[in-house]
Amino acid sequence: MKTIIKNAKIINRGQIIEGDLMFEGERIIKIAPIINEKGNEIDAKGNHLMPGIVDDQVHFREPGLTHKANIASESRAAVAGGVTSFMEMPNTNPATLTQTLLESKYAIASQSAYCNYSFFMGASNDNLEEVLKTDPKTVCGIKVFMGSSTGNMLVDNETILENLFSSCPMLIATHCEDEATVRANIEKYKAESDHASYHPIIRDVEACYLSSSKAAKLALKHGTRLHILHISTAKEIELFDNKIPLSQKKITAEACVHHLYFNDNQYLTLGNLIKCNPAIKTEQDQKAIFEALMNDKIDIIATDHAPHTWDEKNQPYNNAPSGLPLVQHSLQLMLSFYKKGMISLEKIVEKMCHAPADCFKLSERGYLDEGNFADFVLFDANQTQLVQKSNIYYKCEWSPLENQTIQGQILKTFVNGNLVFEHGKFGKSGFGKRLLFKS
Repeated sequence: MKTIIKNAKIINRGQIIEGDLMFEGERIIKIAPIINEKGNEIDAKGNHLMPGIVDDQVHFREPGLTHKANIASESRAAVAGGVTSFMEMPNTNPATLTQTLLESKYAIASQSAYCNYSFFMGASNDNLEEVLKTDPKTVCGIKVFMGSSTGNMLVDNETILENLFSSCPMLIATHCEDEATVRANIEKYKAESDHASYHPIIRDVEACYLSSSKAAKLALKHGTRLHILHISTAKEIELFDNKIPLSQKKITAEACVHHLYFNDNQYLTLGNLIKCNPAIKTEQDQKAIFEALMNDKIDIIATDHAPHTWDEKNQPYNNAPSGLPLVQHSLQLMLSFYKKGMISLEKIVEKMCHAPADCFKLSERGYLDEGNFADFVLFDANQTQLVQKSNIYYKCEWSPLENQTIQGQILKTFVNGNLVFEHGKFGKSGFGKRLLFKS
């Protein structure tokens, strides 16, 4: 059965065009100013239609940490926010350090995911042989923790890092914080660091820059395809280039919505709720990251969605885990910047849909093109939404945005041609597919 979305403002490839989109089964088959064909019609009523968001960094906590979240609960929240594809990190329990463990996560997702999925293979100090077995056509990349975060996956052996960067044929995504600097700061401030406001002092600019610059040097030395996650400092931006197109870049960067939306002034009111690694830093860093996003030194917007329970986050600062849930609200946070005139809708789509698809060489997704999979989101950019318990879909049931009014409303989300979210109601899970990548 053909379905036609009528009267939409279609955002794609740097343009907004008023028109219709027709899909059948799981594919887009026609986009035109007017489509006069028989089929089921959905009136967009002049609202915006964009490709489904591709979030290249989430932590859905399954297996082993499912008291915090699981693939079903968080992918359900994702589609409520317009995310139709996610790439999930390996610091679960057990950590995803073997091909067997990697495939077990895919098996879970095939039964429970509300949207499309891929899982990073994790690197450690002693699993290089397993890493090199990873299929670049069916796995998004290799994740290297060059600084310890939630979970114990730190790769700090210099020989192992050299071997990884020299021998890995696929994209390496890095969490970059220099471990020695962080540990020295913990020791230096241990007598007084009793509040989250100390987090950007302990996990400081120098820790980030030392590690990011080291990763960049290794990538340049060995010709490695490197993607540095969650840039949090102005200083790191000098490591990236905006003089060549994304398709030709060997080193790319990601900004997360919380580093764009928050700064260290909010620690006084939000405390551990915005404690994350790398830390949210100064207003100057925040502004520099946004500027780098706009001038294409930073390529992608993601979330680093990392839920913990309310009780866990309400422990004393030194005991509370790092991470915050954001996958449901990333588009609306960016629409808040759009409403202020800071970014265009075309640029939001570029950074949240097109660029992740290009960066990871994602096959047939990230664009509203004829023949591509029918992953798209209908949203009202003019409405607002009050974030409250009743409309938070994370398993952890909280958000640092609670009681804030954010911009936009997600009206409908389609995954592979299936309506999975509409006006606060969900379709069935299991329509998501394993993401495939061009070699």
